[in-house]
Amino acid sequence: MPLSFTAKRRGKPPRHFADLAPEEVREVVEALGEKPYRAKQLATHYYAHLTRDPEGMTDLPAATRDVLAENLFPQLLTAARTMEADGGTTVKTLWHLFDAAKVESVLMRYPRRTTLCVSSQAGCGMACPFCATGQLGLTRNLSTAEIVEQVRSASKSLADGDIPGGPTRLNNLVFMGMGEPLANYKAVIGTVRRLVAPAPDGFGMSARNVTVSTVGLVPAMRKLTAEGIPVTLALSLHAPDDELRSELVPVNTKWSVDEALDAAREYFEATGRRVSIEYALIKDMNDHAWRADLLGEKLNARGKGWVHVNPIPLNPTPGSIWTASDRDVEDEFVARLRAHGTPTTVRDTRGSDIDGACGQLAAEEDE
Repeated sequence: MPLSFTAKRRGKPPRHFADLAPEEVREVVEALGEKPYRAKQLATHYYAHLTRDPEGMTDLPAATRDVLAENLFPQLLTAARTMEADGGTTVKTLWHLFDAAKVESVLMRYPRRTTLCVSSQAGCGMACPFCATGQLGLTRNLSTAEIVEQVRSASKSLADGDIPGGPTRLNNLVFMGMGEPLANYKAVIGTVRRLVAPAPDGFGMSARNVTVSTVGLVPAMRKLTAEGIPVTLALSLHAPDDELRSELVPVNTKWSVDEALDAAREYFEATGRRVSIEYALIKDMNDHAWRADLLGEKLNARGKGWVHVNPIPLNPTPGSIWTASDRDVEDEFVARLRAHGTPTTVRDTRGSDIDGACGQLAAEEDE
């Protein structure tokens, strides 16, 4: 299956406040004839009050807020469809972007935490055959602001008490929605910087509560290592042997299992952050006990205490030949990994009854 690393030509998203560094916002504000301190007021409204609505910016004169909003807060995302599960505590949203591209995000509220899964690309160019998004192909990269707007919208819903359980904050952010995050490196790292920046220049989240996933783009993994921002790195491995992984994750033909694991180990050494290995368990494909043993051996060959494995029961897509492993096979796979001393936790798969696999709603709209 061919890989597509470049997006189809589309228009560039309009400039948005979240695309700009604080000094760039000040420059825009001054160019519009306003005092530079307005930039800090805007940042407080956006990142602390979670609003882009000029009507809520009552500390700014009416004329001023309208001009600033028109120039800095264009509508980037429009909710086209939402689906709920788990008593309304799991909410999946299909967003239409300014150019009719489609992305999805999933907000999940648990008893003691909240997690948002965001998309970094419309579609995906990695062509993994078991992935709904991978079968869509790549439409384009998202801008920083298009990703940040997914975060702000979810944070606002939580703060306003729209999700059952009363008002709360967003605790965790995972780049595990549509797209390969490290193939859109600039926008993703720009989003990470806004997530972890203290108020009023960002959401003030802990880097430890941000997870960036990758199918194993080794040069970009090393670039992320050099950033020195201790987010959690999640490597979507799905097979410990090159022969099968090259079928399941075509990018493996460029960077092998061992190269990806070496880069992941380097990330741990540089940041001290334990790496997550994501492993979608696919019936009769990659769920053999000997593959669990091989994975445990490969991880142990690179040391102890640096990694955690998350086997994930596959969320099947309609009409797909790919399906989740039987429970007894899953249990044996987990037992084999733990026998190697590998910390292993089966991932909770929420939203299976609302087309939980990213890309399914977008694919349905295109049918």
